[in-house]
Amino acid sequence: MKPQPRHFTFVVFLAGVSLLHAQAPATASPVTPEPPAWSLPGSATHKQVAPPADFHRPSTNIPGSIGLFEGQSDIGGALVPGSASFDASTGRYTITSAGYNVWYTRDEFRCLWKKMSGDVSLAADISYPDPTGYGDRKAVLVIRQDLADDAKTVVVALHGGGMFHLADRPERGGRMRDLEFRIGGRGSRPGGASPDSLVTVSARRIGLEKRGDSFALFVSLEGEPMTQYGPPIKVPFAEPFFVGIGFCSHQPVTVDTAVLSNVVLENSAGKVR
Repeated sequence: MKPQPRHFTFVVFLAGVSLLHAQAPATASPVTPEPPAWSLPGSATHKQVAPPADFHRPSTNIPGSIGLFEGQSDIGGALVPGSASFDASTGRYTITSAGYNVWYTRDEFRCLWKKMSGDVSLAADISYPDPTGYGDRKAVLVIRQDLADDAKTVVVALHGGGMFHLADRPERGGRMRDLEFRIGGRGSRPGGASPDSLVTVSARRIGLEKRGDSFALFVSLEGEPMTQYGPPIKVPFAEPFFVGIGFCSHQPVTVDTAVLSNVVLENSAGKVR
């Protein structure tokens, strides 16, 4: 009777790793850089201050058009990159960004932009999907001389806490200045503890008009026709300049989201609506 062949299985271990079940090395999670102390938002234990005079980060520019805009940038290179998307079926721009602020002598925010010359009308509805975000986060409509973090700038913004303003940085590296508006109402408004409670009324829609060297803020609180708030300001720009929309969480390493919709962008004055 012919002997039957014997079958053997060999398993070789090298440095504790089975050749039959080798495992890929774990991928380390990216580490978010520690933000400088000056960039932390104001709180009960911390006062936010202006950046050091010589502090800058380069902006990150992302090629490719998005909706009405030619490109987008993380102005000021926030420590956590932002993102943006456009839904053509609804006309909604969803912008996610970290960033210490759009204020003082430099800015950090995600900006969707288009190069333009001449007069401009720009307007958008604004909403914040997360109602618990930081109160000074801001969705913005901007005109900038360039995409550097300290560029000459005119901004209208709606803050998470309801304040809206018209602001400008009159020259590169200058400190911003503004006109601020806070609207409140009484009489059984939602969120009031009683009919006599003063409740913040947030704008539903904001607009920015450039007419020559003059810039004006327009607002619709509850869907009524847009009204100019405050006097215009004068800031001369060289042509072309950058016109855009954007968002800043007002937290250097924490992202948040704003939605801007029904965007109007016209290359003439008198078209904010």
